[in-house]
Amino acid sequence: MRHIWSFWTKTDAFQKIAFLCLTILALFMALPIIYTINHAFKPINELFLYPPRFWVNEPTLQNFKDLFLKAQTLVVPFTRYLFNSLFSTGLTVVIAVLISAMAAYVLSKHRFPGAKLVFAMIIFALMFAPETVAIPRYLVVANMGIMNTYLAHMLPLLAAPVSVFLMKQFMDQVPGELLDAAKIDGAGEFTLFAKIVMPICLPAVATVAILAFQSSWQQTETSNLYIQEEVMKTLPYYVATLTNGIANNVVGQGVAAAATLLLFVPNLIIFLLFQRKVMATMANSGIK
Repeated sequence: MRHIWSFWTKTDAFQKIAFLCLTILALFMALPIIYTINHAFKPINELFLYPPRFWVNEPTLQNFKDLFLKAQTLVVPFTRYLFNSLFSTGLTVVIAVLISAMAAYVLSKHRFPGAKLVFAMIIFALMFAPETVAIPRYLVVANMGIMNTYLAHMLPLLAAPVSVFLMKQFMDQVPGELLDAAKIDGAGEFTLFAKIVMPICLPAVATVAILAFQSSWQQTETSNLYIQEEVMKTLPYYVATLTNGIANNVVGQGVAAAATLLLFVPNLIIFLLFQRKVMATMANSGIK
């Protein structure tokens, strides 16, 4: 409080107004998060009130109890969906970061014929919406014979043009003289990449990891398109099925609200842990 009061007394009127406006905007942007948390603890009668209420009046844990009780009656247990999501998401994050970093390193620190064309194609790929490549992705996965495997969950998400772009723009800030000095000392390409470039680019690595985590943790496309065996489907797919059908459209609302909160919490925690590195990446990648 002392630091806040010191800041408030030393700023002029314009800065005070800007600070108040930004504080109000931040609170407004936090409303969906607060609503998601409140919604998960609403009893069934409050979920269907009209007009709907923002705040929960009688918070309850019944939605979470119903979620785990429902999961116990399934042929495929809830823990299996959770394991599939954790396993596929973890591998996707690691491999996507590695692929993006290696591609960015080559494009940023090496000169070869067609380098500008390759980078232009990556920028051009940013224009395509995910829906436009759904059929080509399906054909690739089907022809590779990896349907109903963990690789089907991961492969469509490994090639991320925005991740390569962010990493490349950040690596451009690494001085070439530093790498030249390391080469004179006998460092090879792997040493340059792993022990010099990657530690400097940790903010970009954290940002790419967050993007890869979000795209993999929340997506249901792979379970719907590439997976026919229920035992190989992921948690977001299971959550999406909680309100399917006439019977579940009402009864499943509380369970779906609790499951949605469980899906949202990991995203929030990871972003809060790495938000400083995300801002550092944006400041050095040419994105304002």
